[in-house]
Amino acid sequence: MTAPQNPADQNSPGNSAATTRHTVVVPPSVNMVSLLGAADEHLSLIEDAFGADVHVRGNEITLHGEPSEIALVERLLGELVTIIRTGQGVTNETIERVVSMLRAETSERPAEVLSLNILSNRGRTIRPKTLNQKRYVDSIDKHTITFGIGPAGTGKTYLAMAKAVQALQAKNVNRIILTRPAVEAGERLGFLPGSLTEKIDPYLRPLYDALHDMLDPELVPKLLAAGTIEVAPLAFMRGRSLNDSFIILDEAQNTSPEQMKMFLTRLGFGSRMVVTGDVTQVDLPSGVKSGLRIVEDILEGLEDVSFNRLTSHDVVRHRLVGKIVAAYDEFDARPPSRKDQQR
Repeated sequence: MTAPQNPADQNSPGNSAATTRHTVVVPPSVNMVSLLGAADEHLSLIEDAFGADVHVRGNEITLHGEPSEIALVERLLGELVTIIRTGQGVTNETIERVVSMLRAETSERPAEVLSLNILSNRGRTIRPKTLNQKRYVDSIDKHTITFGIGPAGTGKTYLAMAKAVQALQAKNVNRIILTRPAVEAGERLGFLPGSLTEKIDPYLRPLYDALHDMLDPELVPKLLAAGTIEVAPLAFMRGRSLNDSFIILDEAQNTSPEQMKMFLTRLGFGSRMVVTGDVTQVDLPSGVKSGLRIVEDILEGLEDVSFNRLTSHDVVRHRLVGKIVAAYDEFDARPPSRKDQQR
């Protein structure tokens, strides 16, 4: 894609000294509807995001606005063209995420972030959708123990499970172990109907659901029966040494410091661990500290251990979820007196 200087530049009559005009030529091989959207919906989104005038004629896109904004629009178009060439579709969400990354002025190219394929199954590909998600996935590749800390909907557990399935398929590990603390079941277990497995199952159901997204449905029961994939409450990890395994601890904010230590010391040879959780959603009994809240202070600076934080900007559920998380974060950051006044 080329961006020739249009003869109508900053010094042209009628143009403000604070604006510039450029023409971007899109390669003929790129479908303009894929780039600009049906009824130019992507085009409207770009104009709103940058406050620029965008005019299209054939495969030429003329941009008019502040020089810094026009430079970003040119980069945006270049990233979108690269994404389209990988065979992906461009959506409004894609544009919003590319714009966010460009505004953040990071060294990583948005197209590289959004085109990283982790796992494909039944025509669906799992990829990171934000820069922090990409860094989190890269950290899992580089470190033996990775912590993913952030609010609901940021893909912490889902991406970790995708990396686990990828590692199993590549024969880098022999089994996957998925575990959660069954905090709410702890005190009420005896009052629930059914066997121990039936009582614990509701707390592990999100992990089973994710597995069915990533593997053929008929394969999951076979892998579970063979022990190649194990889904169990955290209490079942005690006393074990887990070799050649990809181990994921989910909802780690609901572990006590003793449980966190117990889990981390299960690490065996040839294994990799990912610990995920949201320190703002602790369900432990009053007076019990969260193991996830203090573990970074304990392990700070330890080689081959990585801590990754995701925020409301990394929420990949309905866009309103990200706004809700951000609103709660803002509320929690207010002084106590202001909170009391609003109650």
